Amino acid sequence: MSRMAQIIVLARYEDEVMEPLTRYDETRTWRGRFEQIPDWFVGGWYIEFYREGQRRGVLKDLESLPWNNPECVQVMLHDEEDDCFGLWMFRDGALVEVGVPGTERFHDAPPSWRTSPHPGVLFRTDLGRTDLEHSPEHAQDPRLSW
Repeated sequence: MSRMAQIIVLARYEDEVMEPLTRYDETRTWRGRFEQIPDWFVGGWYIEFYREGQRRGVLKDLESLPWNNPECVQVMLHDEEDDCFGLWMFRDGALVEVGVPGTERFHDAPPSWRTSPHPGVLFRTDLGRTDLEHSPEHAQDPRLSW
């Protein structure tokens, strides 16, 4: 299924750590490679995905890298339906979404009709939207789409 998504990784002085993910590797579960953001003083990388299945597993690969300073790693994810980028940071050794003020991730569809995991949609809540309805937590897709 066609579904645009972007990831930006910000991690100061971690060029050597990110290097393996800047090369193509057919054994990974996701497709593509990170590109370094040119002329940045500290490290920054980005990747864009065009299909839903191309990105599955990328967070696990980022988690598994031997970061020198994991507390300084910031991963920004944007799915095509999101109003803005979501922020993910390390907590207890795992990348988890960190709430951004004025936003909320909504899950509107039970996973039974989806073949791929769905990340929900990150909406700006400060724009006066009234059409947002969460699925109950037990009906939300527990599978990680990234």
